[in-house]
Amino acid sequence: MEKKLPEILTGQEVELLLSQPKCTDMKGYRDKAMLELLYATGIRVTELISLNVNDVNLSAGFIHCSSKGKERIIPLYPAAVHALSEYINHIRPNMIADFDDPALFVNVSGERMSRQGFWKIIKFYQEKAHITKDITPHTLRHSFATHLLENGADLRSIQEMLGHSDISSTQIYTLLANQHLKQIYNKYHPKA
Repeated sequence: MEKKLPEILTGQEVELLLSQPKCTDMKGYRDKAMLELLYATGIRVTELISLNVNDVNLSAGFIHCSSKGKERIIPLYPAAVHALSEYINHIRPNMIADFDDPALFVNVSGERMSRQGFWKIIKFYQEKAHITKDITPHTLRHSFATHLLENGADLRSIQEMLGHSDISSTQIYTLLANQHLKQIYNKYHPKA
């Protein structure tokens, strides 16, 4: 049986999606931080909503992610560090219901964000960006891995960041990168 390749966003679509949350209110800052973090790290939505404040090291520019019995350290790009810094230092203290709650991302009630809550957020910004592809939290994970591979990252490093125990799980992204190369070839080669 043929396996369907996962949907990915182009770099332009990622930029468009990430530019949708406006930092004009608390939700905008939180949503910006969540989307930037998801694309910066390629973590799963369950891992995203399970993060605690102490899992983020802003000064070193990484997050600590624990899931499925594995722990990994994943670096962050500067825009993600900035969005997280704004949210953690200025917004989260005003959103959190219980000051002792360690949850990094909270909903408007001040409690830990749920999978369904984040799903609604991503769908809202997909619609707002007028992106016709079906975007799920996993779409950003696939896009993260494919974009790294297209830009020269090695498969083993991507495997480690994604938390795949077997390299064969990560190899699907080589097919996506090759498909992208074929599209470029067909578009630009004079005889294609």
